[in-house]
Amino acid sequence: MIPDSKIEDWLREDLGHHDVTNLVPGETTGRLVAKDDGVAAGLDAAVAVFEYLGVTAQQQVESGDRIRAGDTLLTADGPAQDVLRGERVAVNVAGHASGIATRTRRAVDAAHGVSDDVSIAGTRKTTPGLRGIEKRAVVAGGGDTHRLDLSHMVMVKDNHVAEMGMEAAIAHFRERASFATKVEVEVEQPADAPRAVEAGADVVLLDNMTPAETEAAVELLRDADSSVLAEASGGITIADVPDYAGTGVDVISMGSLTHSADALDYSFRTG
Repeated sequence: MIPDSKIEDWLREDLGHHDVTNLVPGETTGRLVAKDDGVAAGLDAAVAVFEYLGVTAQQQVESGDRIRAGDTLLTADGPAQDVLRGERVAVNVAGHASGIATRTRRAVDAAHGVSDDVSIAGTRKTTPGLRGIEKRAVVAGGGDTHRLDLSHMVMVKDNHVAEMGMEAAIAHFRERASFATKVEVEVEQPADAPRAVEAGADVVLLDNMTPAETEAAVELLRDADSSVLAEASGGITIADVPDYAGTGVDVISMGSLTHSADALDYSFRTG
């Protein structure tokens, strides 16, 4: 659920202290219309914006649905000034989320063209204040959220290894984490994958490796423990996804799903 405080922040940013532009009398009906093909997301947030303003809003499609230019995605009915006040925030949030969902679906399709067993996941490279919207958009596109925040999994990264060493870092966090918390370890060389497994990693992140290096690391990892998950990450583009999907990894995580997605072009029409 989207808290009222967040919607208030969005509206305050757009309306300012004295909105004259939208002082329009009467009642009206509006439609959120797609101008691009893509995947819908963020419509629940758009509905929440209108409802906060006392406008009746209804989704016409569901999150994750493929949409075509010209499709009506949402309708809004109520006082004209309130419909118009919610318009820009609703369009911006839904367009941003739908762009992420569309980019994610492209990555998922690229991966599943090679292997249906590979998951596409987001990262924590999200816009401050919009992580919930963006993570739900990744799911709408068929992806996995990965960690929602730092409490969801321990990730032993290069800075931890530099400070404590791999084995010591893994042991350190194992002692402090709940039995239910998985530990993921980032490695940058194929030879370090089995080291991470032997030290107690549940997931091994193969960072910034080429597809050939990734495949070699997966083979070493599987020889050490076939139950440990392998994740590829680090600057992977949609064009790269098929090559990585063929390496045997379980997960391909991509920061670009959230930090580089173009917003889907939506417009809002009244009358």
